[in-house]
Amino acid sequence: MTFSEENYLKTIYHLTSVSESGVSTNAIAEKMETKASSVTDMLKKLADKKLVIYKKYQGVSLTEKGLLAAKMIVRKHRLWEVFLVEKLDFNWDEVHDVAEQLEHIQSEQLINRLDDFLGNPTEDPHGDPIPDANGRIVKVEKHLLSELDEKETGICVGVRDTSSEFLQYLDKQKISLGTVIEVLGKETFDQSLRIRINNSDLTISNKIAGNLFVRKM
Repeated sequence: MTFSEENYLKTIYHLTSVSESGVSTNAIAEKMETKASSVTDMLKKLADKKLVIYKKYQGVSLTEKGLLAAKMIVRKHRLWEVFLVEKLDFNWDEVHDVAEQLEHIQSEQLINRLDDFLGNPTEDPHGDPIPDANGRIVKVEKHLLSELDEKETGICVGVRDTSSEFLQYLDKQKISLGTVIEVLGKETFDQSLRIRINNSDLTISNKIAGNLFVRKM
């Protein structure tokens, strides 16, 4: 499988997680910043390899074979992110692009040994689940911080936005995985939140709150 094919499978996998129906060609093109015609050509190739089910104007979905292949790419990416943060002291906002390169390594033996070396982690540095060698994923109950009511408290367990800009903002506010966040109040006008973390009070926008996953306490 080529790097490009792997990138398409991973993109379809991520888009499928937010869409109950088939993923559209335009959605893939937008995500991958390419032309819809290029996406169509690739989907036909993936369909020939029995990795996707593609029907014109009806979107695309992963076959069982394609789903497992996509999960293995995601598995490699997230394991490498753990390695970079825990063993090479990268910050969580620095690892995505490096992991994008490392995820294309084909050695299954290497990845399984990496998994064991890291202690078989179930989450990456951003709180996203890591599929095991068989594609199984440990589900964690989580809510967006923006969904919590006043006086509710949650523990940060992940982020929706993994951009460097967002992660650096969280670092400035001393918000990371495991941070306890108490909702003090919510503004009716713009749904901004007043929160308390580490005995400090601050106000965050609804956009910020809508990109933080928490587990209710």
